[in-house]
This record gives sequence, structure tokens and C-alpha cells, in this order.
Amino acid sequence: MRQSWWKILGLVMVAASIVVGFLGPVPALFLLHETIRNVYFHVPMWSAMFALYLISVIYSIRYLSRSRVNDDLMAVEAVNTGIVFCIIGLLTGMQWANITWGDFWPNDPKTNGSAIATLMYLAYLVLRNALEEEQKRAKISAIYNIFAFPIMIVLMYIMPKMTDSLHPGSGGNGTFGDLDMDNQMRPVFYTATIGWILIGVWICTLRYRVRLLENKRNLID
Repeated sequence: MRQSWWKILGLVMVAASIVVGFLGPVPALFLLHETIRNVYFHVPMWSAMFALYLISVIYSIRYLSRSRVNDDLMAVEAVNTGIVFCIIGLLTGMQWANITWGDFWPNDPKTNGSAIATLMYLAYLVLRNALEEEQKRAKISAIYNIFAFPIMIVLMYIMPKMTDSLHPGSGGNGTFGDLDMDNQMRPVFYTATIGWILIGVWICTLRYRVRLLENKRNLID
């Protein structure tokens, strides 16, 4: 029970944010209207993805310094889990963009940067599958992963701030916190963000444990 408290906390936080996200009050905003509720779902997906990718980078660095197979396995499973949150983030963003801006995929630097970053991490998984020798695969993919993370930050956060963008917080636009979220929304938003990060880490650890069992079975066979 002591080791599971954060999992229970994550479930409670996500469940509460979903209920309040759909049923709770939101400010009456021009253009956004009820779609502002998507901030409870779209943004936390990206937050969970970033957290998982960061975990992956940390374990890639650990693998290069210690050459432990388990570190490589945790790194790849963090990416595998992060990709799921990435796809959900893209889908919720596309729906929101279509309602707010009239296009599922507007020509926006942050949107395009997100697509490139997604392809970059999918390429990481393809690279791993293309290399058969275990140590070579782990080392090359770890190096790739370490360089991919800062590039993703540049594509999704730095470049959009340097040019015109439809997204809040980019291209001189104010952030959601400055313009749209009131004091009733902020607690729900932060609850959703922390909750989804905890759920993402939980899923990652489950995938990691399954991968360990598969490795042990392969060694026995």
C-alpha cells in the first residue's frame, strides 16, 4: 500500500479533473466558449508526454554511463508510453483547432513543430527495431534519444515564441493563465496535469515490468 499511494492519487486526481472538467463552471470567453474545457485534457497530455520523454533521456544517460540493460529498457518504455500521450494530445488539439480556428491542422509553427517532434520519436522506435545487436541498439538509440529531447523543446516551444503563432504563449500571445483561466479553472488544470503525469509514469512502470518478464523468459528459452 505504501508503494501504491501515488498511483491511487493519480487515479483520484484524473477522475476528479474529468468530472469537474465536463460539469464544472468555466468563464464565458469570446471564440472559445465551452471549448476552454479542453485545456483540462489537451495540455495535460503534453505535460505527461514531456515528463515521460525526460525520464527516457535520464535513463538513456544512465545507460551510457553504466551500460545496464534495465536502464535501456526503461528509456524505451518511457518513449513508448509518451508516444501514446503525444497522439492523444495531437487528436485533442486537432479537434480544438477545428472548432476554434476552423481547421483541423492550421499552418502554425507550434502545430508543425509538434508533428516533426512526433515523427522524430517514431523514428527512434524504428531505429531500435532496425538494429538487431542488443548493445549496439541500446547505445545508438540512447545517443539519438539524448539529442532528440532538446530538439523537440526547440521545435515545440522556442521556435513558436520567435514567430507568429495561433497558440497562447507563442508569437507574443498571452498564455491561458494570463487570459482565459480564472481561479476556478486553475486548481482543476493543475490537478489534471499532475494526475495524468502520475498515470503516465504508472503505465510506463507497468510496461517496464512486462519487458523485464519477457527478457527473463527469452533467457530461459
